[in-house]
Amino acid sequence: MNIWLTALRLAIGSLWVYKVRSFLTMLGIIIGIGSVIVMISIGRGAKANIQEQISSLGSNMLMIFSGSSRSGGVRGGFGTMPTLRVNDAEAIARECPAIANVTYSIVKNMQVVSGNTNWGTSVQGTTPEYRLVRDWPVKEGEFINANHFKSAASVVVLGSAVAENLFESWENAIGQKIRINNFPFRIIGVMGSKGRTPTGRDQDDVVFVPYTTAMRKLMGSRLPGVVHFIGVSAQSKQLVDEAKREVEDLLRQRHRILTEADDDFTVRTLDEIAATSEKTGNIMTLLLTSVAAVSLVVGGIGIMNIMLVSVTERTREIGVRMAVGARERDVLIQFLVESTTMSFVGGLLGALLGIGASPIFLATLFSAAVGIFFGFYPARKASRLDPIQALNYE
Repeated sequence: MNIWLTALRLAIGSLWVYKVRSFLTMLGIIIGIGSVIVMISIGRGAKANIQEQISSLGSNMLMIFSGSSRSGGVRGGFGTMPTLRVNDAEAIARECPAIANVTYSIVKNMQVVSGNTNWGTSVQGTTPEYRLVRDWPVKEGEFINANHFKSAASVVVLGSAVAENLFESWENAIGQKIRINNFPFRIIGVMGSKGRTPTGRDQDDVVFVPYTTAMRKLMGSRLPGVVHFIGVSAQSKQLVDEAKREVEDLLRQRHRILTEADDDFTVRTLDEIAATSEKTGNIMTLLLTSVAAVSLVVGGIGIMNIMLVSVTERTREIGVRMAVGARERDVLIQFLVESTTMSFVGGLLGALLGIGASPIFLATLFSAAVGIFFGFYPARKASRLDPIQALNYE
């Protein structure tokens, strides 16, 4: 233990003599460790934000989309082929015991007009259960209820982004009249803020009307009963996979899909979306960290370079030590301790630079390992000097 303390004392003294050079050498480690910490922090923050956005989609939710159209080898994507119907949603609610709530929607982009102000947004014709499936609170007023749905009432619920763009204060929106596709609607509620989806779409830039009203007044669909989207919530998180299996089996049966044929619909769970997003986030974090680690390697090479210079400058000192009884191991330890000390201090300063991103202890241990790795060759070179040649060195 005494030899290590002595080596540490000598290392600190030597580094202090050349403090400016020592600091400039440590600067590469400081920047490297700080960069790695910041990049890891950015990656973790991005992943956490994506997971939060996925959670905002709903609770124990499954999303069912219509099939994809094909034209000349071009696939249109989810919802471009109208394969889902209202009676599909009703059958799911009736025949799938793992399902708690079911809703469905038809969507179209339209211009919403209030006085002299207008705003282009997504108009969704949906059901009263939509709020339950999406776990979406109402900030003011009420959501569509069963009476509105049955009577095809001309009522509308605004997303918070639409309310902010149409009115100076969303509190003044309740009871006001707006026009959608030249039809008058009365505002009965304003939804709470949901934020953006993982794909970047603003969930609050939307207005809701009863599905029955949308089909009669706004959409003008030639296919009655068509829906673009069916949303269901499972009885519990543990039953999400069972709910998905029940829905897929039921829809394949209802749509008369043969065993070998592809589905004309798509069922996605939030866990599947989260897993895909997490994989993407991990790749992004790895890439960011790899780029930052380059500066750490450069810092390590800088330490090796300075230690080699130090061995050359201190050849006579090494010769004196070996002449008075220092062993090869003693010289090796001295120079290793010097390089490790520079790396450790540099790592500590670098960790402090990015203190909010990652534990300091791990960062400083890693930087110390860099010092040992890049300091070993100069230390080994110093320890193998011939004492006679070293004493004669000028």
